[in-house]
Amino acid sequence: MKYLVTGTAGFIGFHVAKKLIERGEQVVGLDSINDYYDINLKYARLEHMGIEKEKLNYGKLLQSNKYPEYSFIQLDLTEKEKLSELFKAEKFDVVIHLAAQAGVRYSLTNPEVYIQSNIIAFLNILECSRYNPVKHLVYASSSSVYGANEKLPFSTSDSVDHPISLYAASKKSNELMAHTYSHLFGIPTTGLRFFTVYGPWGRPDMALFLFTEAILKGEPIKVFNHGEMKRDFTYIDDIVEGILKVADRPARPNPDFDPQNPDPGSGRAPYKVYNIGNSSPVLLMDYIKAIEKGLGKKAKMELLPLQPGDVPASHAEVSDLIRDTGYKPDTKIEDGVQAFTDWYLDYYKKTINE
Repeated sequence: MKYLVTGTAGFIGFHVAKKLIERGEQVVGLDSINDYYDINLKYARLEHMGIEKEKLNYGKLLQSNKYPEYSFIQLDLTEKEKLSELFKAEKFDVVIHLAAQAGVRYSLTNPEVYIQSNIIAFLNILECSRYNPVKHLVYASSSSVYGANEKLPFSTSDSVDHPISLYAASKKSNELMAHTYSHLFGIPTTGLRFFTVYGPWGRPDMALFLFTEAILKGEPIKVFNHGEMKRDFTYIDDIVEGILKVADRPARPNPDFDPQNPDPGSGRAPYKVYNIGNSSPVLLMDYIKAIEKGLGKKAKMELLPLQPGDVPASHAEVSDLIRDTGYKPDTKIEDGVQAFTDWYLDYYKKTINE
């Protein structure tokens, strides 16, 4: 089948495209390659996939020099006409939409970017999937949608009407928009609420990257909520496996849907939302200990209060993911963090004593 994977210069999209190619699928990768974080890391991911920076031609498909099944296009998803042309020409079977403006704290100071990248861009994906019908549209939501909820674990059957950041609100909006298009036009859509994804080739704005860099430099790390946070850290390989398991199973109407007592995670339309998380929350301090072990170096810490937009704990309830796909993420934090620190030291050629 032919897949469109958006965000393939990004962390999760890069890994998803690679896995699809390994199993023999045709893949078109798409990314705007913005400068939200180190653009050289994005180019390095593309190069790893056989896409040469020097040959990029905005709006034009570029064939990988490494994988015959892979091609890439640099494109901003807000450019609806160019996106429509791509859909018409390539006739995608499945769309895995992972491109978005990420980051809770960044949304406090740059709200407009989230409307453009997460709302308008997603509308264009929906419209293109409407007029160029696909078998399945899978898209990234976020555990951030649980917002002010305090009942743990977080379940897709819970109401998520109290977001505490614009990023979270934009992701909840995506779910609402997807349901509308599933209901009106029969597009099978599945939203995936990711829980704190980490691993090799990760995002430099995430705690694991920031902590590793600071520890190696001998600088203090910023530990929010005085370390009293719990996160359902989920290893990248588990996230990718979950995405593909779900993508292979187009959303279907829920035959037991009760409009008198509606389930927010499903519907009469071919619409579904899943959590993808390790379902085993880890204390931030234990996460830091795993990084220290991976680097063989102790961290200096600056203990700070909880930041606006952050939640003190996250915990994924994944029973419907297990029921429908037979899959549950299970990578241990020690193993996942070790894989990251090994990659980091190799990629940046840093020594422990630097």
